[in-house]
Amino acid sequence: MPSDGLLLGIDIGTSSAKGVLVSPRGEIVARAWRAHETSHPHPGWVEHDAESVWWQDFLALCRELTAAADGRALAGLAVSGIGPVLLPADAEGRPLRPAILYGVDTRAHAEIAELTAELGERSIVERAGTALSSQAVGPKWRWLARHEPEVYRRSSLFLMANSYLVHRLTGEYVLDHHSASQCDPMYDLRAGTWARDWASLVAPGIELPRLLWPTEVAGTVSAAAAAETGLPQGLPVTAGTVDAWAEAASVGVTEPGETMVMYGTTMFLIQVLADPRPHAGLWTTRGAFPGTYSLAAGMATSGAITDWLRGLVGGDFAGLLARAAEVPPGSRGLLLLPYFAGERTPLFDPDARGILAGLTTGHGLGELYRAVLEGIAYGVRHNLEAMHASGGKARRLVAVGGGTQGGLWTQIVSDVTGAEQDVPAETIGAAFGDALLAAVATGAAPEIAEWNPVARTVRPRAGHTEVYERFYRHYRELYPATAELAHFLAAEQKAADRPAS
Repeated sequence: MPSDGLLLGIDIGTSSAKGVLVSPRGEIVARAWRAHETSHPHPGWVEHDAESVWWQDFLALCRELTAAADGRALAGLAVSGIGPVLLPADAEGRPLRPAILYGVDTRAHAEIAELTAELGERSIVERAGTALSSQAVGPKWRWLARHEPEVYRRSSLFLMANSYLVHRLTGEYVLDHHSASQCDPMYDLRAGTWARDWASLVAPGIELPRLLWPTEVAGTVSAAAAAETGLPQGLPVTAGTVDAWAEAASVGVTEPGETMVMYGTTMFLIQVLADPRPHAGLWTTRGAFPGTYSLAAGMATSGAITDWLRGLVGGDFAGLLARAAEVPPGSRGLLLLPYFAGERTPLFDPDARGILAGLTTGHGLGELYRAVLEGIAYGVRHNLEAMHASGGKARRLVAVGGGTQGGLWTQIVSDVTGAEQDVPAETIGAAFGDALLAAVATGAAPEIAEWNPVARTVRPRAGHTEVYERFYRHYRELYPATAELAHFLAAEQKAADRPAS
């Protein structure tokens, strides 16, 4: 392939797919975006259809972006996507049901408890790096065998968003090490390979994919895929990875201590480590690059709550941000627990629920919206403190994602945490990181290039930090004080949704 060929990066997110066409120097030639729906067939279930969502979005973005190449050759392609997810497939890679999504899908709570009892939580954390939670793939395999035995009987392979697309394009059945390390308890973190004894216990009869790094070429575009996509036959395709790790690469979070804070539908944090530091309340995984590990945290909701409130009241985000900016820190005495879909790290409580404390008739929309932003910021601080307790030292924070637009949300997070955040010039996210991974894999860039300089730095304001210090103490007290009530209400919600017998 020519050294000046373009790199194609495509990412499948929770609520949209994005793609970019990039030069080897990191110049964005074209970008594309496509919204899609997420299915919620039952409370606690969150799914995507691989054909109608992942593949059709990929085709649409691919055709739009390659049309913008203006005759220039392509040098490589990388894909990323939401993860870890479970897409059971037959021996030919054909999906057998919709994909069960990452930690926001909480259906396998009984199986989490069973496997934890069978293997022992300490053993799981030491070997796999992470306690079992709704994020883990293993318990979802057991759920599938128990509740959809016919689907399980026909299952031979398991795919994620990136590996499904790689298989569809190249015919190769692979998975990157990072994604595999989130298939708890099926991967041995320190050994860097499948834990085949535990994998056989969790998912007997399922063939495990060949492991690669995100910057390794998995295969090339087949003749059939070329005819369907318009991509050139023989185009190198990398193994890809989970979207958040591709996004971290896009903003240069590659060295130990560097931490990405991703403002999206869910809030996600990734800190690069030189060695594993397992923590029962966080995810310890392999990194995106050989020789690295990651300490990761994820809230079940963040931008989803801001979108929920906007949907209730109408208007747009700019108007809500303007109102919230007029409200002083502390939202005039409001305090929000942002557990609207349970909570992932560091609580791992799928039955946690959102709480808005302190409401009076004197509160308006500005106070409500600011309380949402502040509640999410308290959750970010809670996770950063858990990272610190595990031995992870966040020496630099980089803010990414759509929530960085407007400035108020990032400012509140810096005020609550007392930490500076660098905001990069380009915030398109994982697709940009995919293009960088493709550049490294194909030799278009000899190493991780500095494609994305810092555009601005958000610094905490001392007066606001002092106010938030008082509120944060009560935020940490509110969950344990209300957990019993939240669990009762969660049970009532589940009961109300069950069909009448």
